Amino acid sequence: MNYNILKKIPTHKEIIDYAPLSTTAKQKIEKDRIEVKNILEGKDNRLLLIVGPCSAWPEKAVLNYAEKLKKLEEKVNERIKIVMRVYIQKPRTTKGWVGPIIQPDPFKQPDLEAGMKYSRKMMVDVVEMGLPIADEALSTQNADVFLELLSWVAIGARSSEDQEHRIFASAIECAVGLKNPTHGSLKIGVNSIVAAQYNHISAMNGYEVETNGNQHAHLVLRGSNHGPNFSNMHLNEVKNHMEEHKIKNPAIIIDTSHDNCLLNGKKDHLLQVNNIFEILDNIKDRPDLKKLVKGFMVESFIQDGCQPILANQPEKINLNGLSITDPCLGWDKTEEMIFNLFKKLK
Repeated sequence: MNYNILKKIPTHKEIIDYAPLSTTAKQKIEKDRIEVKNILEGKDNRLLLIVGPCSAWPEKAVLNYAEKLKKLEEKVNERIKIVMRVYIQKPRTTKGWVGPIIQPDPFKQPDLEAGMKYSRKMMVDVVEMGLPIADEALSTQNADVFLELLSWVAIGARSSEDQEHRIFASAIECAVGLKNPTHGSLKIGVNSIVAAQYNHISAMNGYEVETNGNQHAHLVLRGSNHGPNFSNMHLNEVKNHMEEHKIKNPAIIIDTSHDNCLLNGKKDHLLQVNNIFEILDNIKDRPDLKKLVKGFMVESFIQDGCQPILANQPEKINLNGLSITDPCLGWDKTEEMIFNLFKKLK
């Protein structure tokens, strides 16, 4: 194998012991997982809103955001089930910072042990506040450290066609949203759901195992190279593919960011708000599509927009909740959007 050993990292148990969960938090996670599944099954009529920073850094700002979100969640929980994005891994189209799990300080060398401890502690702190959290399953070999903390899992657009990630989605107990691939094929997006809902024979933790299939695997529409893919025409196509494959608990979450918020080929994070209300208006007279669309994803942080990482100028970085990856909707606009959404749903 073509690699160099840098150092031995702690076992998964050692990382978990570094930042353990309380019994109360474990019970809350179980309750949140059931509620998310009930929304996907149609037993709970609330809207699922997966909202939070593009990437969970820096820790202080993430926890500040979580405190604000928790207070807001308590006011809208009757109609909206909020799950906070605490994304610790970042897939990159080419290269760049890949998230705090690998490099908890973007201005220092990568350090996997420090990153796992940073990420575990931060996630536990958010969960202990009483918020359900979500993350993207990018590196599945570290799943044991974080999976127990999550109420919803994403499989990204670059991973959803990968067999390992489909098998992983088939094996986990919480609901999992698989994104359509970056080129936008809805048929292939639904194929990922079929694979995740199916059982597989695989090797896990030194055993030959059979996964049970995940009946709460669902599609996340994130746009394509050609532009947004949340129109009624796109939703109809997804509906037909799901009916053809007899998908269990057919459901769609619409990612209002990424290629769904492109304007003249450039991402405009402010379009996320317009997207939500446009979609709701489009499907209000289509009960079949309204039944299918279970919620939205929004990239949101304390400040509007994003900033570059200037490797030789760490003193210039804004540590007060301004994204260092994709641009995010600022807190004031996020709060206004969620209150307006709550009123519309009432």
